[in-house]
Formats: sequence, C-alpha cells, structure tokens
Amino acid sequence: MYGSACTVGEGLSDSLETVEIRIRGTVQGVGFRPAVWRLAKDHQMTGQVRNDSEGVLIRMNGAPARIDDFLSCLTADPPPLSRIETVELRHLGRMEHFDGFDIVESIGGETRTNIAADAATCPACWVEISDPQARRYGYAFTNCTHCGPRISIVTGVPYDRPQTTMAAFPMCASCEAEYRDPADRRFHAQPIACPACGPQLWLDSLDGTATASGTVIDAAVRLLQKGNILAIRGLGGFHLACDAANENAVNRLRARKQRFGKPFALMARDISVIERFASVSPLEAKLLQSPAAPIVLLRANGAQRLPSSIAPGLATLGFMLPYTPLHKLLLAAFGTPLVMTSGNVAQEPQITDNVKARAKLGAIADSLLCHDRDIANRIDDSVIRVMAGSARMLRRARGYAPSPITLPSSLATAPDIMAYGGELKSTFCLLKNGAAILSPHQGDLENPATFDDYQQTMAFYGTLYDAKPDILAADSHPEYLSSKLARQRAGCGEILHEIQHHHAHIGAALAENRRPLAAPPVLGVVLDGTGFGPDGTIWGGEFLRADYHGFTRLAGFKPVAMIGGAQAIHEPWRNTYAHLAAAFGWEDFLSAFGDLELAGYLEAKPRALIDRMLATGINVPLASSCGRLFDAVAAACGHCRDRVLFEGQAAMEFEDLADDEPDGAYAFDRTLSDTGLTILEPRPMWQALLEDLRAATPVPVISARFHLGLAVAVAELTVQLARESDADTIVLTGGCFQNQRLFETCLRRIEASGLTCLTQSEVPMNDGGLALGQAAIAAAREIKKRAA
Repeated sequence: MYGSACTVGEGLSDSLETVEIRIRGTVQGVGFRPAVWRLAKDHQMTGQVRNDSEGVLIRMNGAPARIDDFLSCLTADPPPLSRIETVELRHLGRMEHFDGFDIVESIGGETRTNIAADAATCPACWVEISDPQARRYGYAFTNCTHCGPRISIVTGVPYDRPQTTMAAFPMCASCEAEYRDPADRRFHAQPIACPACGPQLWLDSLDGTATASGTVIDAAVRLLQKGNILAIRGLGGFHLACDAANENAVNRLRARKQRFGKPFALMARDISVIERFASVSPLEAKLLQSPAAPIVLLRANGAQRLPSSIAPGLATLGFMLPYTPLHKLLLAAFGTPLVMTSGNVAQEPQITDNVKARAKLGAIADSLLCHDRDIANRIDDSVIRVMAGSARMLRRARGYAPSPITLPSSLATAPDIMAYGGELKSTFCLLKNGAAILSPHQGDLENPATFDDYQQTMAFYGTLYDAKPDILAADSHPEYLSSKLARQRAGCGEILHEIQHHHAHIGAALAENRRPLAAPPVLGVVLDGTGFGPDGTIWGGEFLRADYHGFTRLAGFKPVAMIGGAQAIHEPWRNTYAHLAAAFGWEDFLSAFGDLELAGYLEAKPRALIDRMLATGINVPLASSCGRLFDAVAAACGHCRDRVLFEGQAAMEFEDLADDEPDGAYAFDRTLSDTGLTILEPRPMWQALLEDLRAATPVPVISARFHLGLAVAVAELTVQLARESDADTIVLTGGCFQNQRLFETCLRRIEASGLTCLTQSEVPMNDGGLALGQAAIAAAREIKKRAA
C-alpha cells in the first residue's frame, strides 16, 4: 500500500478535472494496474486504467494537487518488477464520468511497451509452497505478479494470458477469483495456476516407465541422491543436473555431454550452503537473492571443497540460488550443491522442448523431469562477476533481458534500428523509441543450430515489438555470419551501417553510461581477442580516441602473426612461437634460452613449415591481440599449451593461478610504427619471463608478475595518451577486461591520475555488448545525416 508513504494532505484544491496519464516502460505483467487501482482508491480518485501496446494508460478525475500527489506516490514506489521510463500527463479539457475506479481490458496497436524479464520466486509465494495448509503447497508452478515467468512464455503483446503459453490452461474457479480481484497480489498474474488447473510434472525414465505426479519431486530427489543425471525442464530451457559432491556423477556428466574443461554452473539451496565452498560478499549475496537470481562467480575458498572436475583449473565457482518453485523443491533436500548446466548437445542452443529433449538428451541423462508448460522463448542463465565493487555482466540473459537499456536523450530521435552483433557470445539489439532492447545471450553463431535460433529469435522480437527497421548495423568483419546476414537483408533496400569491432565496444560503454551525443571524444582502451581492423589486419589491443561518430587509432599492442589463422585461437603454443620469433628471432631465442623445456617443446613442432609460412606471409595474419598475448604467456608456462577447450580458457586459468601478492612486475616497452602509431612492445616482458622459467620460478609468481606488468603498462600508456589527446574520460572495455586482476589494477591506476573512467555493468564488456554499440553508433550517424 502507498498510503503510509504518501498521505493525502489537507487543503487540496476541490476543482476537478479529467487527465490522461501515459506510462511507458516495463509496466505490463508486473502488477502495475492493480498498484494504480489501489493507489487511486487511497487517493479517492475515479477513473480507469488499462494495458495497451504503448504501456499503461490511466484516465482519472481529480483535483490537480491530488493528481500530482498520486503521480508522486506511483513513481516513488512502483511495483518491484516494473521500470518506468516516461510519464506523460495530458489535460483533456473536459470532464468524463466514471463510476469508481476500474481496471479495463487491454487494447492493441503499435507496440511501445516492454516485456518484463523472468523473475525468481518471491518470498510470499515460497511461504505458500512451504505451507501444508495452503492450496499451492508443494506446487512447482506457483507465481504471482511479483515473480515467475514472463518473456519465456510470451507469444505476443499486449502481455495477457491468451498471448502466453499459459493459454492452454483454463483457470479453475479459485484461480479466476484471485485473477479478478484487484486487491489480490495475483490480480492479472497471467501465469497464475494451481495444482487443480495448471501445468503438471512427470518423470520420464527413458525406458517407458512413468512416475505418478504426486511423487515426482521425491522420486527425482532420490535419483539425484543415487548419483543419477537428470535433465530438468526449467524456466527457459532444460538443465542437466547431478549431485555436485558426487565426483563419479560429475565425471559421467562431462563424458556423456563431451564438455571438457569448461566449468559447470552450480545451484545451492541457500547462501549458507554456498558459504561452505566459497566466500560471499554482501553485494554478491544481494545479487544471488535478487529477482534476477543470476549465476555469480565466487572465489572458491570455503572450508569445504567440491570435486576439481566442477571447474578444472579455476579458483572460482559459478553459483546461483533456486529461482523457480521446481528448483526450490528439489534443492530443499540437498545440503550440497547440484550441478545445473545447460541442457544441450555440443555447442547447440539449450533445448526447450520435451520431445527434442528425449531425443537429444537421452544419451546424457538417466531420466527427464518434464512439465507441460511450453517455453516460448529460450533463455539461458545470466552470469555476473563483482569487480571493483560493482556487478559486471558477463552474460546477459534470464532475469535481465529483455529489459530495455535507456539511451542518452540525445539519441532519442533516432529511427528504429536493428543491430546484428558479433560472431561469438552473440546478441542482437533493437533500438526503438529511444530505448535499446538487447536480446538475451544467443551463443556462438559458428554452430548452425545456434545461427538458426538467432534468426528465429530476431524475427520474433521484430514481431513482439512491432518493429520493421530499415536501418541495420553490423560488424565490419567480412566473414562474420551475423554481418553476412545483415548484408543480405540490406539488399532489400535497408540501409546498412558497418561498424568497426572495437569502435562498437566503445559505443556500447558510451551508450550504457548515457554519454551525450555532443560530448567530447573519450580515450577508449579495448582489450579483446580479435576484431577486424580497417587496415585489413586483426586488432585486439587498441587505444582509440573515439565518440559515437568515429575514432582515431592512437596506439596498439605489437602485431604478431597468428600462425594458421584461427587455428592459433585453439592451439596456444602457436602464439608462443610467434611471439618469441617476433621478440628475438628463433635462432637468437635458441641461443639464449635453448636449455629451457619450452624450447625443446617448440623445436618438436613442424618448424620448417611454420617458418616458411612466416617468411611468405601465408595464413599468418598479423594481430595486435591482447587475448593472444595471454594465450602465448600461459602456454610458455606450460598451461593449456597444446589446445584450449573453449575460448579464453588459457587466460582464465592463468589468472586464477596467480599469487595474490605480486613481488614484482614485468616491464613492457613502447616503440613507434612506420605510421607513427605507438606500439606496446612485450619484448622486455618475454626476456624477464624466460629468465624466471630458467630459474624455476613458480608459475603463480610468473602469472602475478605478468598481470601486474601488463596492467601497469596499459595504465601508464593510457594516461600518457589521454594527456597528449586532451581526453579527460577513459573507457575500459573488451573481453580481456573480464580478468579481475587486469581490470581492477588498470582502473585504480588510471583513476589515481585524475582521469574519469567509464566502465560497464548492465551490458557485457565482451562481444555480448557489441550489438548495443553498433545500434548507438548507427543512431548517431542517422541523426547527423538527417540534421544535415
């Protein structure tokens, strides 16, 4: 109730008028209309409220002062899952007659509203589920207007039950009474259900036998306790689950899924269970317990240990809390965590359908825990890491997407734009009505099934938001599948803006931080794996003076050959060889360090072929990549040397090896290229590192010295370039800045020099944020063109 916080004062004007109030934002499916209804009753207003394609529309009679007080209360204390973007008040100039205050039926039209993200089970619903006297006791699909599925069940707008997958479940009389009662927290909760009328669970043993619905949860718990692997149909797709404390079960899951090396996500009953295995800060606890309920990366330094095969080679664990009643009911019986990893095959999208799950997960899982509430839109779990005191998004999906990202007001006049994102960690972004709707994480488009799913999801978002943009934006890389798709569609008359990869990274940070279009350029420091440069080389460690309109390259990492092209991403030793050859020349390296084990290892490679490739320039593109430097250093130390099993594995494991207190830092040098570009030269670093290898210095010490040396070199060069280019604001972005040591040290040293740093929290610094940057830059170009 709002009355206690917003008491109607005495002496308000008695002159009545009729006003229309238009509210846009995430205001459907979140209990907004009943909140308006209750507040209007408190303020003794007459009128009506409805959903429509633009958001929420209120018409009411009242005295001007009373209307102002009503609006102040509504905007100060909206429903917990809502997000108000704009409020427009229009005086109708005539009095309308209303009998009381009513909630009326929704109407359609051009879509200008936002669909809410799925939300974790709220405390009130969990109390009901746990109460043997409540009619929803033990019911796995309990929800209300403050929690439960949203985007995962939506098939159209306005967000009403007929346009969700709950349309297949007619409400019983009890649920309908709650649904129709504005005073009930389930008023117009579109997924409302109970055991009598709602979705049901069953256990598919894959051998033709079934379990009665009344004992499904108990039977599933017993299977997990025995060490079985379960495929569980959850909110946005299937998970594969097993007892995380059972090493045999974890290893069987890895072997069956053919997922080697990559860490598994974990789900624990409550914070106290997590704290047995990892440290949890107050901010991390708040994130875990939030309505978004993401996976949070935590330091694995608890008193107890889980099998090393959960997160091989890493000192972090990815934990989440149960976010649906089904998960809560399962986890209630476990004092240890469960593995809760995506239910998919290889790199394909997470499976959402029962039939496909039986066909594709049957060889991995021992049994399937299914339900009959269809999943309209697949959505993965979000991943967050706390760095420098703030939550940093690594993967934006469940709980956050598709909540819009508010853009700076200077971009509000931009036309509708669809940005296609990158190739890996792909997302797309729809810019409409001054807001950016960034899709959930789509995955790596190199996989055909993922690419198909990406196109289907993009088409659905166009329908959902009633968008037919004739302005497209894509990465300038000639071979990205997303860019090829954009070029193909632009052939139908749409305008295509091709955006340089690292400029898009900076654009995303500018947009998230609401940087005005007319603001002076920033100095963007973009450290990532690879991106196509306008000079035809591969970039990845860049210092750019940039704004929305364009950029100038001021400095970069030393370009080093990627032996075998993309193969160097998968086999880190290739980067080590190329770096050593570039730093010393191979013969000089052997003369100085031929006694090292590393030299013998590299000598056994097909050096004659490699040297011919380097001499002729065949399939050895130059790359100024920070990511490949990490690969090279890790492999030199014997870590992930032959092959990585997923992108970034070498860098992640090398970071987690590092000593907490470095006793020194490797130096980097600076040189000038033929074109006058400042180059960060790693030769001194390699000299010191190789000498440490000869001295049998422990790898954790080497890792700490490398991380500190690189951070110091980047920060010092940043400060120098900022002064030379008259920039007072720095952007730190790119996937390599997900490395906590690198990010926090750079940020601390740059800010200590008096410069302002813009960083990212809402949107990933990795390629998952590219689409937002592409959309913002294309918007700036269009606004400038149309103003000319």
